Amino acid sequence: MIEMILAKIKIDERRSEQVIVLKEKTGNRFLPVVIGISEVQAIKLKLSGVELPRPLTHDLLLSSIQKLGGVVKQIIIDNLENNTFYAKLVVTDSKGAEVAIDARPSDSIAIALRANCPIFIAEKVLDEAGLTEEGNGQ
Repeated sequence: MIEMILAKIKIDERRSEQVIVLKEKTGNRFLPVVIGISEVQAIKLKLSGVELPRPLTHDLLLSSIQKLGGVVKQIIIDNLENNTFYAKLVVTDSKGAEVAIDARPSDSIAIALRANCPIFIAEKVLDEAGLTEEGNGQ
């Protein structure tokens, strides 16, 4: 597994796409992921430090996990099939057992930012879909 950080958010108004770009924490590869508008807004709100009077869905999920005694340990983008990325929230439950929960990468990243936990990607996924700093595929 390779640790990644959120490098930037790109919005292409002509194509109506929002893309988050993850970068290798200690390398030069990037992974662009197309996400929905509500997820990009949730990510931008967290990054900007805006506090809302009521919780958004990602805040609600994280709060629920925490109130039940769980901790979001990390997220993992672990598969790519038919141009769709798959991710898991890795949660330690109240008894210390680790549970992997299927989730979309965009939701996982929004939660990871709120939980201040690391983002990992499987080497095979980065090899297949990653780009180098020059923007070229692997």
